[in-house]
Parts: sequence; structure tokens; C-alpha cells
Amino acid sequence: GADLTATDMGSADLALANLTGAKLQRANLFAANLRGALLRGADLRDAVLLNANLLDADLTNAQLQGARYNAYTR
Repeated sequence: GADLTATDMGSADLALANLTGAKLQRANLFAANLRGALLRGADLRDAVLLNANLLDADLTNAQLQGARYNAYTR
């Protein structure tokens, strides 16, 4: 997958994106739209997912250790 380590994608529209196996460690995905995105096997360790839309996203085998999210993360 793509290497997007520590990338700033705050508020990005990534709906339905294929991010299978992507390296998103420490990425800023604050308020990003990831609805329906394919995140199978993605490395989201220490990523910022505060206020992100993850409805219908496929997070199968994704690494989420240390990822930050809140009550507004869907």
C-alpha cells in the first residue's frame, strides 16, 4: 500500500478510497471523510481519527494501536 506516514489529511474527502495496506501511521485524519473506504490491513497506529467519518469503512486487520478518536468519530 501507499506510504502516507505522518501525512496531513485533515478534513480530506476519502470516501470509498482504496487504502488497503496503506501506511498511515501518525497521519492526521481529523474530520476526514473515510465513509466506505477500504482500509484492510492499513497501519493506522497513532493516527488522529478525531471527528472522522468511518461509517461502512472496512478496517479488517487494520492496526489501530494508539489511534486517537472521540465520541464524534463515526
